[in-house]
Amino acid sequence: MSNVIVVPTDGSNSSINALQYAIDLAKKTDGEIILLNVQPNFASPNVKKFFNKKDVEEYTQMLAAEALEKVKGVVEEAGVPNQVKVRVGLPKIEICQEAREANAGLIVMGYRGLGAVAGVVLGSVSYGVLHESPCPVTIVR
Repeated sequence: MSNVIVVPTDGSNSSINALQYAIDLAKKTDGEIILLNVQPNFASPNVKKFFNKKDVEEYTQMLAAEALEKVKGVVEEAGVPNQVKVRVGLPKIEICQEAREANAGLIVMGYRGLGAVAGVVLGSVSYGVLHESPCPVTIVR
């Protein structure tokens, strides 16, 4: 099994908790972490009417940088080998595709609770990744 761990992150507390878990695991297994941020695809026909491709790409990169700002320092401070990647598209699809391409042994991600049943219901991205992943998935609260 590969010692590459894909950690999708949006900068939320849940994703930071997942990263901490992945760091601990990577240290124990001499693993490598891929920090992955997935941005939505803004290239719809309606958006193209008002914004050029360059502006959309710059905006996407700005959003990714904001999401990754908190977590990049955490993984670098831990001294774990890592890569930072940004993908554009549907998160559950892009997370699973990154895991396939990296031949990852594990995806570690945060969950997103919904209202009063936060402890019972997984977020749609977490749920989708669980069903489509090419490798084991650990959901961290």
